Amino acid sequence: MIKAVLFDFDGTLADTAPDLGHALNRQLILRGLPELPIEKIRTQASAGSRGLLGLGFNIKPGDAGYESMRNEFLDFYTQRLCHDTCLFPGVDALLDQLEQRNLPWGIVTNKPARFAHPLIEILGLAQRVACIVCGDELANTKPHPEPLLTASNKINISPAHCIYLGDDIRDVQASLAAGMQPIVARYGYLGNDQPPETWGARHLIDHPAELLSYL
Repeated sequence: MIKAVLFDFDGTLADTAPDLGHALNRQLILRGLPELPIEKIRTQASAGSRGLLGLGFNIKPGDAGYESMRNEFLDFYTQRLCHDTCLFPGVDALLDQLEQRNLPWGIVTNKPARFAHPLIEILGLAQRVACIVCGDELANTKPHPEPLLTASNKINISPAHCIYLGDDIRDVQASLAAGMQPIVARYGYLGNDQPPETWGARHLIDHPAELLSYL
């Protein structure tokens, strides 16, 4: 029996790609490089600065200059944190339904707290959410199960009675490792070379409202 629903943030609850993409494109323009279209940026948006810097500059953690590029990206993102970011269509109605059914819902994200908390506040979710677990608050991030187990403990509901909805293979891996039921948000960013049908989740949805059929 499902007693709670936990959500990934970027690409699941909120469409943050436009503002993340704006930060990356500012970096590209500064270096005389062409901007990337939002359609291409979306595929890496769930991976945050690591994924987007890899996409734009083919640079990864540990490479020379990566940290300065990452700091610049995060500075640009901070300046335009919630300009075009919004909830995905249907998310607010889904949350209304969960609340009407007295089902607590929470957010488990790899996004650092200094970005996640202001966004959650601006989007009108801070007074509604039962728990928030951010990517820099624990020793491990997804796909490790620790963030999901921490959220389960915060709301005092067994992982076996929780659904976790996400749009990345790491979300499915974390769910399975935590003993939760993973569901893939196929409307999200899906930033992985493997099709989401192969990630190991039994259920995939194309619109937030479809989640209700699994409760």
